[in-house]
Amino acid sequence: MTDTSPAAAGGTSGRYLPSEEQRRRWRRWRHVKDWISKGSIATFGVGVIVALGLIFVYLFSETLPIFGDPEIRPVSTYAAPGGTDSGRTLHTAMERYQEVAVRFTEEGGVYFFRPGSGELLDEYRLNRPEGVEVRSFDVAEARTRLVGYGLSDGTAIMARHDYDVSYTEGRRAITPSITYPEGEGEPLEVFAEEGLPLDAITVQRGRRGSAVVAANNEAEALRLVMFEEETDFLTGAATVERKIYELPWPEAGVEVTQILLDTTMRNLFVGGADGRLHFFDVSNLNRPELVSSQRAITGEGAEVTAMDFLLGAASMIVGGSDGSVSQWIITRGEDRSRSLTEVRSFDAHAAPISVIAPEHGRKGFATGAEDGTVQLAYATSARTFSRIGLEGADRVDGLAMAPRQDAMLAVGGDGTFHFLAVDNPHPEVSFSALWQKVWYEGRNNPAYVWQSSSATQEFEPKFSLVPLTVGTLKAAFYAMLFSIPIAVLGAIYSAYFMAPKMRQITKPTIEIMEALPTVILGFLAGLWAAPFFERNLPAVFSILIVMPIAMVFAAYFWTRVMPEGIRRLAPAGWEAALLIPVVLLVGWLGVTASPFLELAFFGGDMRQWLTDQGINYDQRNALVVGVAMGFAVIPTIYSISEDAIFNVPKHLTQGSLALGATPWQAMVTVVLLTASPGIFSAIMIGFGRAVGETMIVLMATGNSPVVNFNLFEGMRTLSANIAVEMGEAAVGSTHFRILFLAALVLFLMTFVVNTAAEIVRHRLRKKYSTL
Repeated sequence: MTDTSPAAAGGTSGRYLPSEEQRRRWRRWRHVKDWISKGSIATFGVGVIVALGLIFVYLFSETLPIFGDPEIRPVSTYAAPGGTDSGRTLHTAMERYQEVAVRFTEEGGVYFFRPGSGELLDEYRLNRPEGVEVRSFDVAEARTRLVGYGLSDGTAIMARHDYDVSYTEGRRAITPSITYPEGEGEPLEVFAEEGLPLDAITVQRGRRGSAVVAANNEAEALRLVMFEEETDFLTGAATVERKIYELPWPEAGVEVTQILLDTTMRNLFVGGADGRLHFFDVSNLNRPELVSSQRAITGEGAEVTAMDFLLGAASMIVGGSDGSVSQWIITRGEDRSRSLTEVRSFDAHAAPISVIAPEHGRKGFATGAEDGTVQLAYATSARTFSRIGLEGADRVDGLAMAPRQDAMLAVGGDGTFHFLAVDNPHPEVSFSALWQKVWYEGRNNPAYVWQSSSATQEFEPKFSLVPLTVGTLKAAFYAMLFSIPIAVLGAIYSAYFMAPKMRQITKPTIEIMEALPTVILGFLAGLWAAPFFERNLPAVFSILIVMPIAMVFAAYFWTRVMPEGIRRLAPAGWEAALLIPVVLLVGWLGVTASPFLELAFFGGDMRQWLTDQGINYDQRNALVVGVAMGFAVIPTIYSISEDAIFNVPKHLTQGSLALGATPWQAMVTVVLLTASPGIFSAIMIGFGRAVGETMIVLMATGNSPVVNFNLFEGMRTLSANIAVEMGEAAVGSTHFRILFLAALVLFLMTFVVNTAAEIVRHRLRKKYSTL
């Protein structure tokens, strides 16, 4: 019988030898697998880069519109509705749907028309006595739609333009009308008894009724007249009580050009022909007080030519004969005294300011000058936007912003009306508003503030990203301060000194901590740790200080005092287990001794003692966040550091030990240097997680956007702010896009940190690769 086995054929000892064809097939298959592996790795690697790029592009695309330049576009031009025979236009305004506009003239005519075409809809005639001239005119807070005429016979007329909106068969119909808040259209007596003309006037309506403040320059008389309406609760009859209050003249020999009374009817502002602003406190009308006077306009012939409140009447815009435009607010000094303060100025016109038109829903405004130019500006961002010249106009007599801020109605000196479209969706944003201190209304100094919403329409949004960025760094700093020593030193011990059996228990236990949801850590930090820390502040600090010292003393006692026979009972590498009783004992002693320490050193209340030292203490603070977020970061730093240390080639440590180095010397001089790139990467990855952490800081910080590194105060981070406010932000609004900008800042922050970390890690690896 013939033997056909491979051993017989080849003379080998029974091994199967593949044929050349099989080897070629295997090589081809191995080549295919290599090609698939390389392609997959390259594809997914590029995919990660592309995904990061797309994230950046998306965030940038959502953020870019807030940095666009506003635009003013002429839409239509037409002759004055009602004709130029009706007199010069004193004021014009539009209702919110931009279907009806109104024109007030110096002859007392009121004309309602289509703002886009000038088509006349209706007209009224105010009850101006024959032979009496209009000497002054004023508009109250824009949303009240109240106007006032000051007449040459010492009387005033107050009128209000109203719009009744109705819907018939699904179509909107707007019916305009003129109403009279006081006097049923009859002139109101201000200086009528004296027969003095009203050279300057302001009107206002508030909770206390209606008010007229008028000045006569020749007699240097300044008077406030209150019209308070009272209703008899039995008969329902309404009566109007007229009260007259004399005010001190701002400055002898100086003409009053402008007057403003705020909606609270407590603060009165007077502008003079000498360029000065005067602030009166009229909260007590029986004793009005001139609080302060400030020079607002400088130069030859300085004069305050226009004044108007911004939305809410908390600040005012002042225009001068030199074309300057500035914003003024009331501030308090250290002695609690109040004064007028200029907080910012805007680009000046080349001619005197003739009119100021505030926006109805934001802190923006438009100005018109005697050279026929109109420009937009916004107070909070200190930005001056587009400027446009009215075609054929040598001056601007009237200017009105649409209630929705998307259109303007301007009146040239020749009486021509210009309807302008306005594209200015995000005026609140500028570099200074986002990253520099801003002087907000109601504050005594510039500050970094984030406050995106409020309960009132007059609210001034505050979009400084500095508190959020500082809060992000603050939370990450304290978390890393707590976690790095524990994680890195624990990784050193477990990788190099711990027994293998104990390491098999310890390492998985710490790594499984990473699976703990951060919402659980945040919940525990906010509801348990924060109150516990507040009640036991001495215990917290005594444990943080005494625990390392106790461990060192326990180690010294074990190695130097404990008899050798007892030390041999503990297996090598299991010494760390002996510290468990020490940790528990120190923790128990710290909590037990806390009340006695508080009584002995802090007067029985450490929190109050901190307050007395000028240190604010919030229950949910950086200390709580540092501990809670530190626990979340420890597994990441520990695991990567431990792997880096454990994977240091054994021949390096063995060579070091063979040359006489102790295990600790080998660790410090050889192992740590070799593993330093991995340890550094671990720390940077932990830092990246701390920067992007959301739930812990959301639940344990109090979310107060403050700018400090106080351990006992909270913070608000970029990520937590996005999580809290994105749901309430209107899509496409400035608030919405600034939240995307915050996300972009967070993205760039982590990208820069990780890139720098990778560069440092690469250089460390290159430096120590020769060991």
